[in-house]
Amino acid sequence: MTVPSSAGVRVAVHELGGSGPALVLAHAAGLHGMVFAPLAARLDGFRCVAFDGRGHGDTALPDGCELDWPGLADDLLAVVDGLGLERPFAFGHSSGGTAALLAEQARPGTFRAIYCFEPVLIPADPSIGRDEASWLAASARRRRDAFASVDEALAHYAGRPPLAALHPDALRAYVEHGFEGGGTGVRLKCRPEVEAAVYETASAHDGWARLGDVACPVMVAVGSASQGFVPDVAAAGAARLPRGRTEVLDGLGHFGPLERPEVVAAAVRRFLAPVAG
Repeated sequence: MTVPSSAGVRVAVHELGGSGPALVLAHAAGLHGMVFAPLAARLDGFRCVAFDGRGHGDTALPDGCELDWPGLADDLLAVVDGLGLERPFAFGHSSGGTAALLAEQARPGTFRAIYCFEPVLIPADPSIGRDEASWLAASARRRRDAFASVDEALAHYAGRPPLAALHPDALRAYVEHGFEGGGTGVRLKCRPEVEAAVYETASAHDGWARLGDVACPVMVAVGSASQGFVPDVAAAGAARLPRGRTEVLDGLGHFGPLERPEVVAAAVRRFLAPVAG
């Protein structure tokens, strides 16, 4: 199903199973909602709902619509509204974690609690604007985006970091839902230019300055093996949150929720259980 968001975007929504309080899962840049299927399967006690953010997976970016992070937050809020969810929980990975925080800033009281795994928090007040020199954007533009088949794409990613570290079910979900085409070859649904735009606009919003507006409980988690998302970064962001906490998950890298879904699911349950009742 799809639900309407801002700027004419229709957001693709995925019901990933489970029963209990709703938990909306927001993915990282370049990915899509179906990569959370292995994580959702381990989140007992929650109705897990994922979605494809604009320009990712099955959610097209309309002509003339410029991708920015407030738009990613709009897509998350669109899922809450489109499904009629009342005070759901949110889980966000990387840019998805930031989108959850931005969504709560835009509409306080939307979420009962938020678990963020390595949200992108750039400590700047005011924001420094679009980063045209982003090395991540440059890398995304060089990304190989076409293969002869889904199987070739799967073999390619399985043999190369960072995606080689993903749980096999998450990697397969990424490839099977993240590519389109058929007999003449497949290509990424999330075009390299779209992923690059996510990285370039990571510093072009006021999310850091407004962290104090997020009143619900928030966990800011990092993986001990992550590069760039160190505990000090998480602690600095959590300190600006009225009810922020931090934790370090041993042995996980930046793709932790997709690497060891059982570890992250257990951490999410520990944090949300007291609030979920």
